[in-house]
Amino acid sequence: MLRRSFNLFAVAVLSLGATLAHATEWKAGEHYTVLKQPVPTADANKIEVVEAFGYSCPHCNAFEPMLHAWSQKLADDVTFENMPVVFGRSWEPLARAYYVGKLLGVKDKVHQAMFDAIHVERRRFRSPEDIAEVFEEHGVSKQDFLKTYNSFAVGMQLKQSDARVRGYQIQGVPSIIVNGKYLVTSTLTGSHANMLKVAEHLIEKERNAQ
Repeated sequence: MLRRSFNLFAVAVLSLGATLAHATEWKAGEHYTVLKQPVPTADANKIEVVEAFGYSCPHCNAFEPMLHAWSQKLADDVTFENMPVVFGRSWEPLARAYYVGKLLGVKDKVHQAMFDAIHVERRRFRSPEDIAEVFEEHGVSKQDFLKTYNSFAVGMQLKQSDARVRGYQIQGVPSIIVNGKYLVTSTLTGSHANMLKVAEHLIEKERNAQ
C-alpha cells in the first residue's frame, strides 16, 4: 500500500513538473523586447521571422544548425529569412557574400559552407577572391561571384538591411525579430534553445491577433 501511494505521489510530481515547464510564461521586457516603433514586414498576410547574424560570429555559427532545423518546420503562414549585419568594415565582405548566394540562387548550398569555412576550416578571407573560392566549390564561377559581389543589387540589399538593423535596434547577434515587433536575444532568454521557444510564443501571439 505504501509503495502504491509513493508511486502515485511520484507520478503526480512528474506531472506537475511537466505542467510547469509547459506553462512557462514568456514576458515582454523580461524575455524579449517590444520594439517602440514596429518595422514594416514584406507581407502583411504572413508572420515574418528574421534572424540577424554574422558569418564571423561564433555564437551564430553554433546557433545555425538548430535554427535551420527549426525554420524548416515553420507553418505555412510564417516566413523566415536570414539577414547579415555589418558591425564593422570586416563584416561587410561576408554580408555581401550572403547576398551573392541569395541573388544567384545558391544560398542553401553556401550558407552553412561559409560558416564551416570560417569556424571549422579556419580559412581567412583577405579579399573577395578568397570568398569566391567557397562559391566555386559549390558551382559558382569566380567571374559570376565577383560580378554579383560588386553589383548595384547587392549594394542595395546592404543598405536595406542596415536600415532594418537600426529599426530593429539590434545590438548583438544572433538575434531574432518576430513580425517586425519583437526582438529576441539569448541575453534575455538565457539560451539559443529558449530563443526559439520565445519566437514560437510570439508567432502564436501574432497568429491569435490576426
